[in-house]
Amino acid sequence: MVSPRYTVPPTVEPALELVRKYNVPGPRYTSYPTAPQFSADVDRAALRAEIARDNADPARPLSLYFHLPFCESLCWYCGCNTVITRRRSSAGDYVDLLTRELAITQPLLNARRPVTQLHFGGGTPTFLPPAEIDRMGRAIHSVFTFAPDAEISVEIDPRRLTKEHVEAYRRLGCNRASLGVQDTNPEVQLAIHRWQPLDQTAQAITWLREAGYQSVSVDLIYGLPLQTPETFAQTLTEIIALNPDRLAVFSYAHVPWIKPAQKIFDDRGQLPTTEAKLAMLTTATRALTAAGYVHIGMDHFARPDDELAVAHEEGSLYRNFQGYTTRAGASLYGFGMSSISQTDGSFRQNHKNIEEYEAVLNRGELPVERGFLLSEDDRNRRAVVMDIMCRRRFDFVGLGQRLGLDVAQTYAAELATLTDLEADGLLRRDAGGFDITPLGELFRRVIAMRFDAYLDRGPRKFSSTV
Repeated sequence: MVSPRYTVPPTVEPALELVRKYNVPGPRYTSYPTAPQFSADVDRAALRAEIARDNADPARPLSLYFHLPFCESLCWYCGCNTVITRRRSSAGDYVDLLTRELAITQPLLNARRPVTQLHFGGGTPTFLPPAEIDRMGRAIHSVFTFAPDAEISVEIDPRRLTKEHVEAYRRLGCNRASLGVQDTNPEVQLAIHRWQPLDQTAQAITWLREAGYQSVSVDLIYGLPLQTPETFAQTLTEIIALNPDRLAVFSYAHVPWIKPAQKIFDDRGQLPTTEAKLAMLTTATRALTAAGYVHIGMDHFARPDDELAVAHEEGSLYRNFQGYTTRAGASLYGFGMSSISQTDGSFRQNHKNIEEYEAVLNRGELPVERGFLLSEDDRNRRAVVMDIMCRRRFDFVGLGQRLGLDVAQTYAAELATLTDLEADGLLRRDAGGFDITPLGELFRRVIAMRFDAYLDRGPRKFSSTV
């Protein structure tokens, strides 16, 4: 049974002024500290020492990420690290590089650690031919031991999918898939340079279910050029009819200073207004909750019996670079160009340029471009930020017991800045902490920003928070 206070989203009218007030650039908090704090000057010896500490406990679970960057064409809205090519031999060359990175990393790992999560992202993981998927799978399974209930997921582009791709990733162990759809309206698809008829998406879901995938998720984006609340409502109707297990409804991140291809939207003046974006978000939340989905937080929805919804209800939800997850407590090891790894005390990111990534591997070194070593304050604030991003209730006592400190006293200055958020109805405070209200669900990032010690140390080159 879904809690009533989280089934009915705020209407457009009272939220609009608050969006205008709080719609500032801010992190998505898939990590804390966030990636802009990573530095090429990080102590590489200290990073290796952190890997050694992380692997001291054979029972500690692992989460793996493999970045497969290739796309045949560029979607103009995309903010991912991609390599645009039609040269299929690139896939085999890249699997060679991944195999080399695995070989360099393997001596640093504790072979007894169980892998509880593996995710293939991109780019387009289905750019790889089935034979290369099989070869990549053999290389991964030769290094790692997987838990019986491991969640193994892959991002799917229905435009580049065959039944053989679905079967190859299933042989590798994939039991979950997320489909990039973004919007089903033909005019919007042409405006973003991504033509994808609905029957392609439906066919992909059919193949995945026939192959035995336990969960199928669909990714949508609101705020794209030529979208209106009415056209997006139709997109939602068409996608709900396909009965996905989960949906992610992302706000379009307009960052043309990072992704120059997005400048075309500014030139054409096609982006919807703030009012229209808020109406789309409200429409999406109403339509999905009416269809029986639980609003997990920010932009994720799931069926009530989905483990993501169960974790949200139980307060055990976590957040990492793949978004919301139930696999809290696992170290993250990323492979491939631009991928990020995370331990309790460090972050490290691989080279974003494929030529540099290859050159470092050829020297027999970890392809780390930059990283970050966390202080005790960083680790404590990470727990604070993750509680705000993942839980309905921010509990002083529970968090304090986990961290071994007096939360109310330690963060008294930050808590004092919440007065305006409370007055605007985004949270409700009491002596033991605060609750995030249904209206506050829109502004989780804004609430978390009040506890971010790094925001004032450099330019806020982030997308807007709503």
